[in-house]
Amino acid sequence: MKRRLFLCAVISVCSLLVLTQPASAQATEKTYQQMTVAEQEAFVREQAVRLAREISGRNYEFTPEFIGVIQKNVDSYAKRVGSNARGRIGRTDLRLVVERGQMNAATIGTTFAARNLSPLLGIYLPMIESEYQNVESPFGALGMFQFLPATGSRYGLSKEELLDMNKSADAAARYLSDGIFLFKHDPMKEALALLAYNRGSNQVVQELAQVLTKDTESCSICALTAASAQLDPTFQNENVYYVPRFFAAAIVGENPSRFGLSSGPLSSYR
Repeated sequence: MKRRLFLCAVISVCSLLVLTQPASAQATEKTYQQMTVAEQEAFVREQAVRLAREISGRNYEFTPEFIGVIQKNVDSYAKRVGSNARGRIGRTDLRLVVERGQMNAATIGTTFAARNLSPLLGIYLPMIESEYQNVESPFGALGMFQFLPATGSRYGLSKEELLDMNKSADAAARYLSDGIFLFKHDPMKEALALLAYNRGSNQVVQELAQVLTKDTESCSICALTAASAQLDPTFQNENVYYVPRFFAAAIVGENPSRFGLSSGPLSSYR
């Protein structure tokens, strides 16, 4: 009788421990590819807000529409995991891209931190620019951070130095710092600085004046994205996706296991 009571007590305690464990301990987390559409939407929204807070120290008030654009880019990345494709930027198997990111994240993150910027800005900027490759674009942009020679010259770099990752990373950090200072009164200043990196600061200033209203000023980057049809074809076909793609890259790179990638978060490589 005592033995039976003892066994019952042990079973009860074990059951209680299982019930009180976090869900992640009770079952393997779903990958993004295994989630329902609603689960994917919730995951992208939660991670975008979290990463924006880590980058800026503030809460970004993303609109549902802007989150939807981020999610489309996350979907595109997720489809590339295990594709075995090589070579072309934007098509390469994401496993290879993340491997290159692992090799460069520590140096880039440290360089950006030295300029008082979030390492996340540095780590994921070259992921969307070059997928961590020293390449020359058809438009003449060079290096991992894809500076045009004229822009590189403004930051003291020769054409050859744009292919030096350490020097180009520091120049990219200074470029983003200048953008953040320019938009310092905007709650989305980091996102606007990223857009300006791709679009040009003067263009972004002019377009904000064109589309921003009292109702949309809490998320200026969302307002620009929503108003893309009012802007030029380059914005509609390229620039409109730049900041959402950055957040999508960061979501994947900071949650690799949720996409079936066998690595730690890229920011953990220090």
